[in-house]
Amino acid sequence: MRCPFCSAIEDKVVDTRPSDNEQVIRRRRECSSCERRFTTYERIDEILPMVVKKDGRREAFDRVKVLTGLKRACSKRPVSLDTLERTTDRIERDLQEAGEKEIPSTRIGDAVMAALRNIDDVAYVRFASVYRSFRDVAELMDELKTLVDARGGPRR
Repeated sequence: MRCPFCSAIEDKVVDTRPSDNEQVIRRRRECSSCERRFTTYERIDEILPMVVKKDGRREAFDRVKVLTGLKRACSKRPVSLDTLERTTDRIERDLQEAGEKEIPSTRIGDAVMAALRNIDDVAYVRFASVYRSFRDVAELMDELKTLVDARGGPRR
């Protein structure tokens, strides 16, 4: 593992422990050259489906894109990074378990929307406003009314 501080390749593992429902191994490492410590995460590299974009292009599934979208939607909201990581893991796991070789990008967007609806209303509306590309305020208001009705009325 290359040291992120001095780029040396020699290090020693100081601590190893399972994390995230034992799906990921967390390792604390110490660089042999600069003696600084850093953390690495090890996960099984499973084959994920190709994502078919709206314009027909195909690209490999990228969990970082999903996590980045969740972080943007939840920016300045009381949502922990751990919650976003677990949500990303759940979406990724669902795609793997589907066993399909290709999936439309809309399926990922819908999964993110469904997750955000249960995590934070404001983050859900933020993501929906970009993902659904509302043409006007009326469409946005319709989505807000649907959200409020699903929650059982306005909250105070």
